[in-house]
Amino acid sequence: MTDEVFAALASPVRRDVLRILLDGPRPVQELADHFDMRRPSLSEHLKVLKDAGLVSERKEGRFRYYSLEPEPLRQVSDWLTPYERFWRAKLAKLRDLLDEDDL
Repeated sequence: MTDEVFAALASPVRRDVLRILLDGPRPVQELADHFDMRRPSLSEHLKVLKDAGLVSERKEGRFRYYSLEPEPLRQVSDWLTPYERFWRAKLAKLRDLLDEDDL
């Protein structure tokens, strides 16, 4: 896992692109239809995602299709797991405290 992945995920536009790609590969034009920006701007976002390993690109004739590459996201999830356990424990303690107040 690299800082490139976290930098790529920092942008709401790039997170939206990844959400769209959850349903399968999409051509650039179809991705662009989801956003109020010019194609060159979207292409820059796609480049960042590609450089971070979050998407792959395939050319078919004149079209470029982008696909989600889940491995970097799996690495982020693995890294976050200990923190999730931390917050779960804190929330459980809060729930117990609030339940005591109900008595």
